[in-house]
Amino acid sequence: MLIDEISRRKGEGEIPASVLMIAATLLFATMSMCVKLASAEYGTGEMVFYRGLIGAVIVSMLARRRGITLHTSVPALHFWRSLTGVCALGLWFYAIEALPLSTAVTLNYTAPIWMAVLLIGGSVFLKQGRADTRLLGPVFAGFAGAICILRPAIQNDQTWGGFVGLLSGLLTALAYLQVAALGRAGEPDTRVVFFFSITSMGGGALVTFLGEGWHAHTLHGLGLLLAVGLLATFAQLLLTRAYAIGKLLVNGSLQYLGIAWSYLYGVLLFGDRITGVSLIGMGLIALSGIAATALREPLASPGGMETPERL
Repeated sequence: MLIDEISRRKGEGEIPASVLMIAATLLFATMSMCVKLASAEYGTGEMVFYRGLIGAVIVSMLARRRGITLHTSVPALHFWRSLTGVCALGLWFYAIEALPLSTAVTLNYTAPIWMAVLLIGGSVFLKQGRADTRLLGPVFAGFAGAICILRPAIQNDQTWGGFVGLLSGLLTALAYLQVAALGRAGEPDTRVVFFFSITSMGGGALVTFLGEGWHAHTLHGLGLLLAVGLLATFAQLLLTRAYAIGKLLVNGSLQYLGIAWSYLYGVLLFGDRITGVSLIGMGLIALSGIAATALREPLASPGGMETPERL
């Protein structure tokens, strides 16, 4: 399989983490493009369900091939990580449907900035050491970037979509912290992704039953759903591998290439009109996220498990 070949070559040092990271960002951006196209035929819940179904099948086959059991001794940790991640995923898919593609992707990439807020808040309220005040700079700059992006969105009556996109970034940050806890508990990445995929199926099915219901399939729609599932799963595995063997700061910086890919897709395929203010906002969020990652790097656990995967 592709992932097995990557694992073998990774052991031989033939594929650097940076290459894996660049490939993962391109796959995630392409997945986002497919989600926007598929939103014309399916609801958000349906897309989350099928993304989880395809992911569960692929990861279970991969785990079987590697001889990794899917049984876990920490089901509560998996439950909360998966619940948070699925909520973030659903909100992100909704934002992709409601907003220009690059805007929705950029708002989800506020996750590192939200993580800095959570670290500062945890230090203050739990009184566990002193808060690193250096994180305040990236936080304020990042939210200034978000305001730059949301301003044109508000003018175009996309206020709700902008709020949803920002909330998806916050929940993604919470999911990252929970994934880090699972890494410290010794849970392999395939098991983490498997339980997330199963929860995506359940959450997506529930939202679909309570909402618009299931839509009839077309060949075009099935192709898009298959692309979403395959792209997301392989991108997730590549990203996890990159964080396992690479440096947190380098990977965290390269991750923002996803914004550039999405910008190109949005302009070329959907005719998105991006203002100068929006571009400044994207740049501020990217730079702030990189700065926040740099300041967190000394706190990251060995092996780069602090941020091993995206949704």
